Amino acid sequence: MHSVTLKPSGQQFQVEEGETVLGAALRQGLVLPYGCKSGACGTCKGKILEGSVDYGVYTKHVLTDEEKAKGKALFCQAKPLGDLVIEARAVGAMKGIQIKTLPCRVQQMQRLADDVMVLRLKLPANERLVYLAGQFIEFLLKRGARRSFSMASAPHEAELIELHVRRVAGGNFTEHVFTAMKERDILRFEGPLGVFFLREESERPIVFVASGTGFAPIKAVIQEALHKGVARPMTLYWGGRRPKDLYMNELPEKWAAEQANFKYVPVISDALPEDAWPGRTGFVHRAVMEDFPDLSGHQVYACGVPIMVDSARKDFLEQCRLPEDEFYADSFTTQADVAGPT
Repeated sequence: MHSVTLKPSGQQFQVEEGETVLGAALRQGLVLPYGCKSGACGTCKGKILEGSVDYGVYTKHVLTDEEKAKGKALFCQAKPLGDLVIEARAVGAMKGIQIKTLPCRVQQMQRLADDVMVLRLKLPANERLVYLAGQFIEFLLKRGARRSFSMASAPHEAELIELHVRRVAGGNFTEHVFTAMKERDILRFEGPLGVFFLREESERPIVFVASGTGFAPIKAVIQEALHKGVARPMTLYWGGRRPKDLYMNELPEKWAAEQANFKYVPVISDALPEDAWPGRTGFVHRAVMEDFPDLSGHQVYACGVPIMVDSARKDFLEQCRLPEDEFYADSFTTQADVAGPT
């Protein structure tokens, strides 16, 4: 067994043989930043100040050799080879939130685009899921398989849990959703999970960046913020290849019309002539950079496919002066995003 000390807090926890740093921390009720838990998103990246680790299996571009040389590691994969001192901040807002395994019933299925299905799930009458807007759940499938989906419903309106499911070619679960799932089907899930949520203690203006169904957790965060009367300026950039990919476009348009502190910028990358798209074009994170060349005073929340999240993180930090600790992300990784051993 090895001891891990967190800096700057000084908190300590124990890691059993073969256990990851993140797994041990979560087991002992200490929540460190994390997302996919599979070495593909980079949310759990932190610095090793003393000691050494087995770096585990991860996606190469998420943790480069240069970063490893500077002491960085992915704590969801790193296994201590002795006592460690690491630089990471515990997520205090998660205190008191209980991760549960629950059954649920598919109450409603609503197809909003060719490849987007909205599921609304009902919990048993005596159960309630307490969570932070932006978190996700994991469906527990056969043979130990799991599939993660962000909750699109804000906690204050969580009579039904809303998910936005994009059909993935070759994806067994999403194919099942689109071809075989029926209302009243029973599923099991574990949650809430993840640390993608609004840092309410900050007063910085907020920039939200979503691609595709990355809109789901951002929808929940914005609705909860509006419900609580958060007065910070908020700007949402939602990107898709074609206009139809913005499958709930009327909702952020409504927020922008009704809320003085909210602005909405839809961005389309591959519009066809028949789309007659009148708005912004190109990559969604590039639209942010055009409008906010200096992000040094802002907070950014990005959600969607890994290439968008990774590009946004890199470009915002390097070119727009965004502080590293003001970038929060939920990268929609799949098993295909996880590489072999490095």
